[in-house]
Amino acid sequence: MPVESFPPFFAEAPVIDMQDPLAEFLGAVEAGRLRYRYEDVVRMAGHSCPTVASAFLMTRAALRRLYGDEAPRRGEIRVEMRERRDAGVTGVVAAVATFVTGATEDSGFPGLGGRFGRRERLFFGRPIDGEMRFSRIDRDGFGVEVAAHLQRVGGDPRMSMWMGRSLHGEASDEETAAFRSAWQDRVRRLLIEHADDPEVIEVRDERT
Repeated sequence: MPVESFPPFFAEAPVIDMQDPLAEFLGAVEAGRLRYRYEDVVRMAGHSCPTVASAFLMTRAALRRLYGDEAPRRGEIRVEMRERRDAGVTGVVAAVATFVTGATEDSGFPGLGGRFGRRERLFFGRPIDGEMRFSRIDRDGFGVEVAAHLQRVGGDPRMSMWMGRSLHGEASDEETAAFRSAWQDRVRRLLIEHADDPEVIEVRDERT
């Protein structure tokens, strides 16, 4: 099997450090400490795009606001989505949040002895202003809403043309290479240049 070869900027992207009480309890990893890198999310999603990158950044921003210097506790976070599960790319964004936080609708781990449950932590079609809302189960009512403004990080204006030609098998090798490079360059700018840009990744404190 070939060795993975990701774009170099993946290694420069921010990371999300979590503490998973279930992983600690079962001895899966020392102290339950887990580090999620952008390349891990790409493996999960099967692709790298502005949506996947923004979902990773929104999750990171929300967890930083909720926990400060503490390690966020995986499995103890509630995630709410404004849109329906089948609307646009909502499912993709939710999958990234689930991957990092462990939050699921009804298919996650049911728990052990009343602890470590992951079900009924993810909800769709919620009446919120932001794109997503994250809240701490251990601090009733404390949550934050996040939204991504991807239009503020534009791409090469030729990208749509290159994509269309590539999808229809009409692109030259040079056009295919140009499309891939431009596509990932927009992802790079999101992750490296705008990870902490409040004009792109908006975070607002909320209380229920």
